[in-house]
Order: sequence, then structure tokens, then C-alpha cells
Amino acid sequence: MRTRTLGANGLEVSAIGLGCMGFTMSWPPFLPHDESISTIRKAHDEGVTFFDTAEVYGPFTNEELVGEALEPFRDEVVVATKFGFDLHSNELDPSGRVQTLDSRPETIRAAVEGSLKRLRTDHIDLLYQHRVDPNVPIEEVAGTVQDLIREGKVLGWGLSEASVCTIKRAHAVCPLTAVQSEYSMWWRKPEEQLLDVLEALGIGFVPFSPLGKAMLTGRFDRGARFADDDYRSKIPRFSPENLDHNVALAEYVRSLAEAKGTTPARIALAWLLAQKPWIVPIPGTKHVDHLEDNIGAADVEFTAAELADIRTHLEAFEVRGARYPALQESLTNR
Repeated sequence: MRTRTLGANGLEVSAIGLGCMGFTMSWPPFLPHDESISTIRKAHDEGVTFFDTAEVYGPFTNEELVGEALEPFRDEVVVATKFGFDLHSNELDPSGRVQTLDSRPETIRAAVEGSLKRLRTDHIDLLYQHRVDPNVPIEEVAGTVQDLIREGKVLGWGLSEASVCTIKRAHAVCPLTAVQSEYSMWWRKPEEQLLDVLEALGIGFVPFSPLGKAMLTGRFDRGARFADDDYRSKIPRFSPENLDHNVALAEYVRSLAEAKGTTPARIALAWLLAQKPWIVPIPGTKHVDHLEDNIGAADVEFTAAELADIRTHLEAFEVRGARYPALQESLTNR
């Protein structure tokens, strides 16, 4: 597995990471515990060194799973987790997700102590604020994390789904290692401002949902429907009327894969890798065959002409439907 570097402090990670949320949240059915452990360890065996989790995934159960899986080789991997929600609140959005934000200093410290315990470690390699809390100045958040870094409990930090303005303010207090946001062939908003700002500041970028929640793998056709406990059933771009249109993008990606003798997933991930050398996608999967498919993207390369042709096609295609339900979308880009 090739490696890439996030941030000015040189955090080295595998070019493809593993998003672990789906082991315990959003994408049922979930694997038996032992199978989940085996899959995460298989990722390590295949060269993945970058694992993404969060206290809110479960909540708590995802960190416990990741901590147990990675414990035998903890010093060989980079673990990212997140704080930023009041997990004692009973306030949930329609999809069952916690929606009460809380990034007060005392909450951050309590979250870190809990994460350290669940992850079976004495340090967090990369700590993200999961969503920006409008009630707590980002400078205060950054100062709290800076203290945690001085104490050795956190090595680097980042923001998730934050605005350019917030990123600049946070970075001025405590330099950011990475920013995490959605980015893929069917969600390219980071190209408007974010990527230029990150490059100028020397901050790495970690795209989540790099396969468009499996859309870009070609798994769904126009007739696909999603069970109520599948998070996609709440996402407007997966509604029947929008899916009927959006499938055309997946069909285009499949045609690219056929032309290059590879798979749609590898095309979608390799395209992200080709955008900047400091981009590290974290596709999520619970299945070893999909894991191996994703990892293979690190070896797929495009010519300049191929990338220009892809760009032309993507800019001509308008994806229909929002990427989040309205309530969850309101928590982003603050």
C-alpha cells in the first residue's frame, strides 16, 4: 500500500483508509462481532494504516470495536476519532441520529477520556470536531485541543464538514492536520473553495463517502429501494424519482472501469487520489471482497487526457437531490 502525508506535521497514512462507521451504524445488517474484528484486522494485513471512527457511532460501540480490533498492532496504525455531540441528550433526528451539538471544553475533555479508554490506547492520532458547534467559539475549541496535544493525549486534530472561515480561524490557533468532508464524483462542492484553502494552509483532506454511499460502485439500478433502517432511505438523492436520474452517473463510472479493465469502485477512489497528493479517502465496508477492491484503487492511474475527459463529463452531469436530510444538512458548513 502506498502512503500519503496529512498536514504539516507529516502524519503518514495509507493512501486508502477504512471508514468504520458501517460496522455498527447506518448500514444494516451488521456483522457478528468476531467477523467485524476479522475484517478490520484484514484491512491492516492488506496495508491499511488509517482507521476512522467516532464516539457517536453507536454511540460508543464503534470505538470499542475498533479499539479491540487494532489493539494487537496499535503502534502500527493511525486512529482518527471525533467529539462534538451531547451523547446524553435524547434529541434525535428522524434517522435516529444524535443532533445536539456540544463542544464545550469540559465535554471535549470527557469525550477524549472516554475515547482513549474505548480505543485501548494512551493517545488519539487524529481528533476531529465532528460538527461545528455555533454556541462555542472555534478558538475556544482549538485552545482546548491544543492543551490536549501538549498533554500527549492527542497528536493532531481536524474539523469535519466545516466552512472555510471556520477552518482558517481554527488553524490560526492550533494548526489543523486534516479536514474531513464528503467528496466524490457525485459531490464535488469541496472543489469550489475548500481544496484551495487546504492546499494554501498545508492541511490534509480526508473525503468520507468517497463511493457516494455505494452509488458509484454500480450496486444500484433505477429500481433500487432501501429499507427503513438503511440510512439511504432518508437521503433525497436516493429517492425513487432522483435515483432514476442519478443512476446515469454510476453507469458512466462503470463504462470507465470497463475501458480500463478495473472496477467502478477503483475508478471512483483513484479519481479522488488523482486530484491532490494530500487527499486520503476513507471508504467504508464490512466485507472483505469490497475491502480488497477498494485497496486496489491505489494502483489505478489516469493520464492527463483521461482526467480532463472525466472532468468534462462530471461537469455536464447534474446530480439531483440533496446529500442529507434537511436537518442534518443544517449542521454542516458552519
